[in-house]
Amino acid sequence: MAQGGTQATAHKNNKRDALVSLLRQEANYVQLNGQNDLPTLLSSGFQVNSTNTAQSPLATSAILQIKNEMNGQLAVRVKCVANARSYEAQVKNGTGGFLPAGIFTQSRRMVLAGLMPGQTYTVQVRGVGGSTGYSDWSDPVSHMAM
Repeated sequence: MAQGGTQATAHKNNKRDALVSLLRQEANYVQLNGQNDLPTLLSSGFQVNSTNTAQSPLATSAILQIKNEMNGQLAVRVKCVANARSYEAQVKNGTGGFLPAGIFTQSRRMVLAGLMPGQTYTVQVRGVGGSTGYSDWSDPVSHMAM
């Protein structure tokens, strides 16, 4: 609907509930008829759900994008790391060492504040969690703060 509204939202929610119900029925059918045969299960289009709960080392995060937020701020987006509870960022300006820039709970938008406009900063990010506590630092990426 062009305007949306409560009626359109209710219609969308009803359609979603119907879809979820059908998908559950299909998954039950595959589970019952698959008889623990992995090739049969995989041929259905469903993926195998892992029951492994062991902690493992985190993969290295990668910076996908850095853009200017407000004056003296950079917004960083990184590739999500499986099993990471949070992300730690560090920055450096020029030839000095890296300084902590904060710990963030999401990978899509980390705002690094308190930066000097017109200065180029190098940013690195790592995941927090897993069996080792931290992933390796990402490759450094430079961006000028505005």
